[in-house]
Amino acid sequence: MVPEDWSFKSLDSAKIKVVDGDRGKEYPKAGDFLETGYCLFLSAKNVTKAGFLFEELQFINEDKDKKLRKGRVERGNIVLTTRGSVGQFAYFDNSVPYDVMRINSGMVVIDPTQSELLPEFFYALCRSFIVGKQIEAASFGSAQPQLTVGIIKGIKLPIPPLPEQKKIAQILSTWDKAITTTEQLLANSQQQKKALMQQLLTGKKRLLDDNGVRFSGEWKRVELGQLLDYKQPTPYLVKSTNYSNDFKTPVLTAGKTFILGYTDETDGVYDIDFPVVIFDDFTTACKFVDFPFKAKSSALKILTAKPNVNIKYVFEAMQMLNFIIGGHQRHWISIFSNLVISLPDKKEQQKIAAVLTSADQEIESLEQKIDALKQEKKALMQQLLTGKRRVKP
Repeated sequence: MVPEDWSFKSLDSAKIKVVDGDRGKEYPKAGDFLETGYCLFLSAKNVTKAGFLFEELQFINEDKDKKLRKGRVERGNIVLTTRGSVGQFAYFDNSVPYDVMRINSGMVVIDPTQSELLPEFFYALCRSFIVGKQIEAASFGSAQPQLTVGIIKGIKLPIPPLPEQKKIAQILSTWDKAITTTEQLLANSQQQKKALMQQLLTGKKRLLDDNGVRFSGEWKRVELGQLLDYKQPTPYLVKSTNYSNDFKTPVLTAGKTFILGYTDETDGVYDIDFPVVIFDDFTTACKFVDFPFKAKSSALKILTAKPNVNIKYVFEAMQMLNFIIGGHQRHWISIFSNLVISLPDKKEQQKIAAVLTSADQEIESLEQKIDALKQEKKALMQQLLTGKRRVKP
């Protein structure tokens, strides 16, 4: 149900145009793509859940662009992925640094500019649960989910009067700016930490000791196997039905998921000295852990520090080595224990670890702020885009 002065219409009935890309004989082949050119030809990597991403680009020349009949993206248009990772929207607004863009065959161009919807408001709807649920229900194909133009035209939208659309779009834009600003602060903090790592973990920058005197001792080159002890846990099989966010003990697994859930069972909780480093044989996941946990998988490996070794320092140095190499199985004994890092005495290790821990805390604080802003925006969208919470234009 929507408020009485709202309407509930499909994209088609709201006069929103949906156009797919050109799939004819002029569709670009591998040899047509250029590193720079007249027209940016979008690939799947350029349209993400967060909007446009312009890291890997391909272009076509002006002559090739003019031969294509469909798929041109104009300002105010929205691009939607229709194959593979379906349901990802990106808005071609004034912040996009390219003037001429075309879509590939796995996308459509949605044009609300001649409809009764403000493009900014329509984009907010596209990224909301209202549209997301409809796309999830309507997409077909198990191996490679797909959407058709007909399905997209049938998506239904709650449409408030134009003045209210403008106000809602302004409110959500304010939240987007707050999120973007915090994300930029996060990126800056992450870059600053990388710069610190380059200086501190190589000895290019020496810190002050407890007496205010700069460290000056020689560093050693030491194999990881001489600094860390290796343990392979027996997996503790906790049923997922026993997980609850109200419990305290995390259940860890190999891979980027990391924390599967939380349990209150006490058997199988590792009581080894913390912190530790955990990693696995198959992915790029390598984590610094300073709390008790249960291990779900035997693919999870545990590294503990030997005497006079600060494990936080060693962990950071391992990151400089790109410690885990994904793709196929790797072994601690045969490969990683032989890797070499530069090592100062323990007091300097501790000072360096403290500085990098402080940088981590700043990064974690910003990450938590971003998560909170996104959750608050999501809750606000659920109210504003359904009319449960009204705004005065």
